[in-house]
Amino acid sequence: MTKTEELLNILAQSDIITTEQIPEIIKSSQADNKKVDDVLVHKKIIEEEKLTQIKAKIFGLPYENLQGKEIGDQVINTIGSEVAENYKVICFDRQKDSIKVGIIDPENFKAVEAIDFLAKENNLSVEYYLISPKSFRFAFNLYQSLSKELSSALETRAEEEELQTLKEKDEGSLDDITKSAPVAKIVSVIIRHAVDGNASDIHIEPLMKESRVRYRIDGVLHTSLVLPKSVHNAVVARVKVMSNLKLDETRIPQDGRIRMEINDKVIDFRVSTLPLIGAEKVVMRILDTTKGAPKLEDLGFDGQQLKSILEATKKTEGIILVTGPTGSGKSTTLFSVLDLVNKEAVNIATLEDPVEYQMKGVNQSQIKPEIGYTFAGGLRSFLRQDPDIIMVGEIRDEETAELSIHAALTGHLVFSTLHTTDAPGAITRLVDMDVKAFLLGSTLVAVVAQRLTRKICAKCKEEVKLPAEQVADVQKDIDTITVEYIKTLIPDFDRNKIKFYKGKGCSHCGNTGYSGRMSVSSVLTINDKIKELIMEGKKHLTLKEIQENQRYITVKQDGIIKVLQGRTTLEEVLRVMKD
Repeated sequence: MTKTEELLNILAQSDIITTEQIPEIIKSSQADNKKVDDVLVHKKIIEEEKLTQIKAKIFGLPYENLQGKEIGDQVINTIGSEVAENYKVICFDRQKDSIKVGIIDPENFKAVEAIDFLAKENNLSVEYYLISPKSFRFAFNLYQSLSKELSSALETRAEEEELQTLKEKDEGSLDDITKSAPVAKIVSVIIRHAVDGNASDIHIEPLMKESRVRYRIDGVLHTSLVLPKSVHNAVVARVKVMSNLKLDETRIPQDGRIRMEINDKVIDFRVSTLPLIGAEKVVMRILDTTKGAPKLEDLGFDGQQLKSILEATKKTEGIILVTGPTGSGKSTTLFSVLDLVNKEAVNIATLEDPVEYQMKGVNQSQIKPEIGYTFAGGLRSFLRQDPDIIMVGEIRDEETAELSIHAALTGHLVFSTLHTTDAPGAITRLVDMDVKAFLLGSTLVAVVAQRLTRKICAKCKEEVKLPAEQVADVQKDIDTITVEYIKTLIPDFDRNKIKFYKGKGCSHCGNTGYSGRMSVSSVLTINDKIKELIMEGKKHLTLKEIQENQRYITVKQDGIIKVLQGRTTLEEVLRVMKD
């Protein structure tokens, strides 16, 4: 029996998978040319660290999690960075005559041979530990910090000379320059550290005397480094070359795309340049194309909201909308819902700008307004493709709204997004787009409104005391939500013994106290009474009118519940609900 077969059998015995799933997992591994481990993690069958623990037992090795572990420079440099990167090994502890080495693949005999040789040369004994790829990436980043790597790149060339060269050379020469060090190294380091730090966006912006690079992590921008102003134009030019934008066009905004393989994952970068006074700003949206759609529960949906969404997806026709401001996770929620209805018996087609998640079995199309391929035009074509379910990235105008309504009326289930602050606001917005009230009432199934809040870091979570006035405000919210409803989510909840938590700050969360994000949401179900109000021409639904007809929790109330669950902080809920 191979180690892979042994692993799958253990997972089956532990009820993590069924014996019927084993051939399917092996087939998927062969079809995608991936290891079984990668398939298991990618399909979210098992968490990466748990999988590594099981593998460690199979290989008879101790397990180690290096995430958040402090490893000194002398220790980690026992093995050079090039050797570590090539063989995926890390030295994480060193005594007088022995070292502890983390290894991802114990069957990589070349790696073991290389480390054994290195240890023998230095009269050291080696103890091997099995670590996860995530552990390796965390530890590998300790070789050199972002600032050290960039300092090294900047030192290789005089910044002022490079700036002068950029001004004087023609486009062909500029292309050569932007491919050379240190500019190429600077951009490469900026991108790699953004991906490793789970950033969603990179901002490269000119200031008066310097160039600032900021990463958006968990929805909040952080300044990561400051570069000399003299290299700003060179960095922008390098990004333009990588994304096939016009180097000599600095007067108007441009949009492009970069695709790179980082840490064995294909990452897309949506690039946008904007002319400012005297220089250009670059923003790069990071899109991991290998990510599958997460489950709604993992996004933060639970209780009544989750139940309402699941009921809505059972419909075979109508419109389901997800609303919220830019960056509130609308597209991710849509794809989680699409994943629920993605079956062989249905034809699903999507119109996106851009395609953020690639889904097996779904026909995904990216709009291209520059050649006339818009949401409205694509939707017309889709109706001739015999679809059962249509996803339109966003309803932006009257024509797209009208076509979406028409698609729903003719027997299709339509998913889309709108920019409104709450769920009832979607009705107002569509009526303002001249959608007839009787058509809207006939087709609208449900509206999900959401925001994204940061989650408290599990590694440094601790209980805290809040000021009496804040506790009093929370208790007022509890009375509005009702203790009865809260107990459906927190069975042992006691209104008089409320506990609040926060993250103290640690290396795992970059000392922010937060790690990851989740949705706080409300779901408006268009039941018979709400439908009747819409068809009567009721443009603005009040909270009282909604709650008289269904169990409706507002976005803020859902946020308060998640505070009571110890998943986020009151400060964070108030931050995202400031509108």
